[in-house]
This record gives sequence, C-alpha cells and structure tokens, in this order.
Amino acid sequence: MYSATTLDVMFLLIVTVVWFMIAYQGLLFFKGYAYYQRARRSGPFVPALPDSDLPGVSVLVPCHNEELVIADTVRTLLALDYPANLLEILIIDDGSSDRTAEIVRQFTSGGRVALLQVPAAFAARGKSGALNYASSHATHPILAIYDADNRPDPGALRPLVEALVLDSGLGAAIGMYRCLNRRRNLLTRFLNIEGIAYQWIVQAGRWELMRFTALPGTNYVIRRSLLETLGGWDESALTEDAELTLRIYEAGRSIMFVPASVSWEQEPENLRTWMLQRHRWVRGQNHLFKKHVPTLFRIRPRSIGLELLYSLSLYYAFFVAIVISDLFFLFSTTGLLRIEVAGPYKLVWLFAFLGFFLQLAIALAYENEDKSVVNHLLVLAMYFTYCQLWIPVVARAFFDDFISRRPAKWAKTRRFQVMESRQP
Repeated sequence: MYSATTLDVMFLLIVTVVWFMIAYQGLLFFKGYAYYQRARRSGPFVPALPDSDLPGVSVLVPCHNEELVIADTVRTLLALDYPANLLEILIIDDGSSDRTAEIVRQFTSGGRVALLQVPAAFAARGKSGALNYASSHATHPILAIYDADNRPDPGALRPLVEALVLDSGLGAAIGMYRCLNRRRNLLTRFLNIEGIAYQWIVQAGRWELMRFTALPGTNYVIRRSLLETLGGWDESALTEDAELTLRIYEAGRSIMFVPASVSWEQEPENLRTWMLQRHRWVRGQNHLFKKHVPTLFRIRPRSIGLELLYSLSLYYAFFVAIVISDLFFLFSTTGLLRIEVAGPYKLVWLFAFLGFFLQLAIALAYENEDKSVVNHLLVLAMYFTYCQLWIPVVARAFFDDFISRRPAKWAKTRRFQVMESRQP
C-alpha cells in the first residue's frame, strides 16, 4: 500500500505536469492569436511575385486504392492558380487493386497529368516509398505533396511556393488543412475542431514563438535539393511527415506556416478508422523518439531541440496526466481516496477546464463558418468524450512497441464517398 504522503506527492506532481502543459499551451495560444491577427491585417492573399519569377513545381500525389476520391482530387489540382507551363502533376499508383489507375488515365490526355505506376516489386510498401519513387521522376526544383483525398483551393499552392522563394532559410512551407466532411457525424465534428485548434494554436503559435512548424501529411512544398541532401523520405517511418520535420530542423532549415494556403481533406467517419489512424500516428512517434532523441540536443537554437523533444513526448505526457488525474478524480469523488494537502483543487480543475474551452472556442472564431453554437457545445463535451479516446490508443501503441515489440506496418486510412460541399 502507498502511504498518504506518497499519494499526496503523486497528486501534486500530476497537478504540476498538467498545469505546465496548460501554461505552455496558453503561451502558444497567445502567440498563435498574434500570428492570426497579423495574417488578417494583411488582407486577402496578393501574389508577391510575377509569374516570371516563379519556379517550376512537381505535384506528387501517392495513391493506393483511391478510386472513391482521386477524380475530385485531380480536378482540383488542375484548377490550381499557378502557371500551367510551370506545373506537372504526378499521380503515383502504388500497387492499387481497384480502378485508381483507370480513373487517372482519363486526365492524362492533356499532358498536364502523368500517371506513375510503382513497379510491383516495390509497390504498396507505404507512402514514403511511393514519394521516393515519384521524386526521382519529378523535373522541377520544388515538390508539392497532396494526399489522394485532398481538394486544395485554387490559391493553395502559390503562397507556399512564394514563401520558399522569398526566404532562403526555409526548407519547406505548409498550408492549412480543413475537414471536408466535418458535418457528417459527431466524430468528424470533433476532428474538425481538433484540426482548427491544432493549426491556429500549436502550428501558428510555435511559428510565431520560435520559427518552428511541423510538416503535415499534405498541402506542403519542399525544396527538392534539400530533400535529396536528406536522403528522401524515411521508408521505415509510419509518420513520414513528422520524421522529415526532424531532419529538416537537424539540417538547420525551418518550415513556415502559411495560412493563406488551404486544402480540404477527409477525416475518419467511424471510430475504428480513427483508432487505426491514430494508433499508426503514436507508433510513428515512438519510432521517431527512439531514432532521433540522441540528436535533438545538438539542434540550434536549443529551443527547437527542446520543442521537438516535448512534441515527441507529448502523447505520453498527456496520457499519464489524464489517466492519473481521472483516477484521482474518481477515487476522491467516491471517497476511496483522500488528499491531505490543502488546496483549492476543485477551483484549479475548473480553471483548467475553462482554459481548455476558451482556447478552442476562440480558435473556432478564426474560421467564421465554424463558430456556431453547436460547435461551442461540442467543445464543452470534448474533454469528457473525444479526449478520453486517446487513452486506449496510446496504451495499445506503447504495448505494441515496447512490450510485445510487434513489427510496425504502414496502413492506409480508409476513404469514404464525400458528396457534401466544403463551403458552409
């Protein structure tokens, strides 16, 4: 049995960890808000460079059994507001067994779209392998990455490319991703809120604070020369975007968040698909932790290395804090546990919850069509429902990687037929 003193110390430690996370999140929130205000004051995006100063761009779209979504994706890529003579669109058929290749061939006659089929011996090994194969066939100095379910706005590509041209210190630039099927059900509404908050608080806040932003899986551009220097995408990584982020910063380059660029993507529409996707994400972070932690402290400025370490540890810091705080709450409420250390803990918990709510609520206001009464009510419910779903996801990933040492295998997220408009 644990002594009362031990339990008191554990309780205070968890309160400290949780409030450190809340305080740091609050700092990012204010920095993200400052970045949002500056972006809003600049008004609608206006091209900063004439067409003659723009570099050629190769758009890479990896596909594995994407017949439900690929036609809409190709149509939106063809509608990008970028000089046609400077743009090539490479659709990568990575061992599809459905009609993906057949559908893409319908768009190749005009010469702007090319179908690349990964040789059978190397196919269906994951997104990184498909991208590495396609990058060797690309002809332009800038590579743009879009997932097969993406529908970028016409103006999504140009501001990303201009950011690279105007700042030689950038290795890559990322845009916003938004939830295309956000009104489909309760889960997609939660995911829409999560995505908005992550980008306007974490991504924007870190860029404003320390010129740090992490690559998403889609809607980003990268210098081909840098990618080749880094050796391409890591084919052993389940989260190739996060792994490449680490190597870009290890190389002394940075990644810029450009909110003027917006692309719309599908999110999982059922709990099983969501859990499989998030399980892959956590196992991907586990791989990165084991691979990169020894090198993080050599990154300069040191704040970037510490931020990367915090990012790699975040799933487990959140997991431990939420599980133990849930247990303390349960035991205290039922009278099974009594904390002897005096303190206004109920008030502290209330302030923490209000901080969680206010940050997400204000982030929703950044996207006018999403600041509805329904979404604000969903924010109130998220902590007690959606956030708790991460507990079994992180626990299973920890067991697979560190206890059973189960081999990791990349798995594609299931697609759905999305008929609704992305407009409000």
